Amino acid sequence: MNTFAQVGNFALNGWREICYLSGITAQALFVGVKPRYWTRPVRAEFYRQILSIGIDSIGFVFYVASAVGIVVVAQALVWLQVVGQSKSLGALFVTVLIREAVPILTNFLIIGRSGTALTSELGNMRISGEVRVLDAQGLDPFIYLVMPRVLSLTVSVFCLAVLFVAVSFSSGYLCSLLLSPAIADPGTFIYSIFSSLNPVDIINFLAKSIIPALFTGAICCAEGLRVEASITEVPPATKRALSRSVRALFGISALVTLLTYV
Repeated sequence: MNTFAQVGNFALNGWREICYLSGITAQALFVGVKPRYWTRPVRAEFYRQILSIGIDSIGFVFYVASAVGIVVVAQALVWLQVVGQSKSLGALFVTVLIREAVPILTNFLIIGRSGTALTSELGNMRISGEVRVLDAQGLDPFIYLVMPRVLSLTVSVFCLAVLFVAVSFSSGYLCSLLLSPAIADPGTFIYSIFSSLNPVDIINFLAKSIIPALFTGAICCAEGLRVEASITEVPPATKRALSRSVRALFGISALVTLLTYV
């Protein structure tokens, strides 16, 4: 009976946490579409987070995307050309990169680079009393702290995922030209990719880029604001945010795949 009770409590706690994070995500979207909440301080915080999460990550994402293009795209172009299966290139790249690898890798990179920093920042703000000051002034901390961070992280991940696709294909194609002069011309290469794309692939790409990013923002904000009294609580909160964001990323990606392709 003890074991069953523990399993039940674990399941209930997990379900409550999912509902709580879904509520944060839904509220951020609901508030974010209303212009009256976008006051000058909120806009300034949103732009600051876009700069920190998105713009500052371009170099890192560019480097990883170039490496993925050289490792995956270039080798596939060369070897499929050798075995006479160049017609399968578009379908292969859409399946491996656009459907699965790019959204997951981009989210994973941002979780490691910016998600943990976001949790630490809010945790330190909580300890220093900045959150209480906002509340005492009659300003909703959700509007001024949570909403701009969740939305800026989501916008940044989506834009970086598009950049990842462009850079990985470009670097892979250029590298393949160095390895084999017989590679198809750029027009044929681009056409083979776009002709293999269908609306379900685009929906899948959007869902896997945006939904995990929304939950990552909600998880990191929630963990940061759960810090109570001591600075020693910040590192454990950061670790929890990292592990929960990664679990949410892979869980949501698997669910989206099941819903769109099975």
